[in-house]
Amino acid sequence: MYRTKIIATGSYVPERVLTNFELEKMVDTSDDWIRSRTGIRERRISAESEATSDLGAAAANEAIKKAGMKPEQIDLILVATITPDMFFPSTACFIQDKIGAKNSAAFDILAACSGFIYGLSIADSYIRTGAFKNILLLGAETLTKITDWKDRNTCVLFGDAAGAVLLRGEQGEAGILSTHLYSDGSFSGLLNLPGGGSRNPTSANTVRQGLHFIKMNGNETFKVAVRSLEQACRDALSNNGLDASQIDLFIPHQANYRIIQAVVSRLAFPLEKVYLNLEVYGNTSAASIPLALDQAVASERVKTNDLILLSSFGGGMTWASAVIRW
Repeated sequence: MYRTKIIATGSYVPERVLTNFELEKMVDTSDDWIRSRTGIRERRISAESEATSDLGAAAANEAIKKAGMKPEQIDLILVATITPDMFFPSTACFIQDKIGAKNSAAFDILAACSGFIYGLSIADSYIRTGAFKNILLLGAETLTKITDWKDRNTCVLFGDAAGAVLLRGEQGEAGILSTHLYSDGSFSGLLNLPGGGSRNPTSANTVRQGLHFIKMNGNETFKVAVRSLEQACRDALSNNGLDASQIDLFIPHQANYRIIQAVVSRLAFPLEKVYLNLEVYGNTSAASIPLALDQAVASERVKTNDLILLSSFGGGMTWASAVIRW
């Protein structure tokens, strides 16, 4: 059988750590409040000089090195991000230049926190049709650059990171078994960044109103997130004739511990089989799953022939899932 296989992973996080105790000095919040509602203790903050492409290039170079490849062998770069270096050119083009992948096509994917799994689906389709052979897929974000540090409901949530995977078609049972993508634009008002696009072009007024920062209706987003993650996971399991007990590792989007807890409970999924790192990285949007996957591989939480379930939700609203045999 011919499948799209992840042949290497990589990740990068900025050096600076921002703890809940530091946030207590910046906004009306507390370590107890943050941890009890989100499960987050600290997050990484990119330097002023670091753009999303810098984080992405570092993660990409690590994956390329692990794969024993040359950048010139990559023929497509996909970057899932909601914090591009600029509207255009794409962040994928900047990363292409930084890593020297001169023979690749490159474009960005805008699906918020679901972007990485959307990218897996796109890459899988391209590889199965023979359009591309070696694909570099990244989730890379500098969310702290679009965070309102006066809004205690959002500033406690987000962090910066990048994760990367190299994908190639190979014979065998290992690889992507299925991907499942969903969206519902009627929920677009729950989580967005209203300023800077054609709806609210950048102006002194949009800056004054703080429209260039993340806006979120936390309570409603929570409800939609739990329902959508459960649906995506059940569809992925059903499509592959699996039940939760057969999954070796579940890597959910690392947004909020209470959301993950609710989904795991509904699926009757053992918490010891769930990979969690949001305590130290927070919500890194599209970078969340590839960062966790790279760390799971490095810590030997993932073994040959393991079945891995991925699931995410994000602004749009979008949600997605995937099943991979390692």
